[in-house]
Amino acid sequence: MFTGIIQAVGEIERLQPRGGDVRLSVRAGGLDLAEVALGDSIAVNGVCLTAVEIGGGRFAADVSRETLSLTTLGGLGPGGRVNLETALTLSTPLGGHLVSGHVDGVGTVLEVHEDGRSWRLQIHAPGELARYIAHKGSICVDGTSLTVNQVSGAVFDLNIVPHTLQQTIIGDYRAGTRVNLEVDLIARYLERLILGEHAGEQELGSITEEFLRHHGFMR
Repeated sequence: MFTGIIQAVGEIERLQPRGGDVRLSVRAGGLDLAEVALGDSIAVNGVCLTAVEIGGGRFAADVSRETLSLTTLGGLGPGGRVNLETALTLSTPLGGHLVSGHVDGVGTVLEVHEDGRSWRLQIHAPGELARYIAHKGSICVDGTSLTVNQVSGAVFDLNIVPHTLQQTIIGDYRAGTRVNLEVDLIARYLERLILGEHAGEQELGSITEEFLRHHGFMR
């Protein structure tokens, strides 16, 4: 688990193909690796990876074919900047929100513009994630815990304050940038709870207005 509070910006050193998978080597930048052991989790742009090599201010992790296909990691190259966060402990302040490091989908930045000293971003999410994105709710973008300012269909807006711009890779975003998205865990569990005894029905993929009316949640 993670908090979505980025601890450092690292840099991709190399990607080594290994039988269909990739070993990703990352220069850790300002990330403190002193307490990180082999087998520990590190979030790289919001993707939970397992450290298999540590040393010299670097770490390496194996990235599966599944992860490459569902995230932006496969599109990174040497020199690419990435957000880094080590795993949450019981003594870690929960400054953001609970983040699993399991990316739900890849979104696309539609618009970036200045708003005073802050930036405003507009991001298009995959349609199947839209129901989990709520006004003033939490969302994780490339590992960064952010608050949704506005939402319209599958498009949502964010306000990025100067500190976040300086401490993350968000300052690199431009229209067309692809970003890893993880929706709020609570929203996912709430959906399953509302389904109740119907959660085990394979043909019931998600909650619909018809389902809510039929079971007394709407009139």
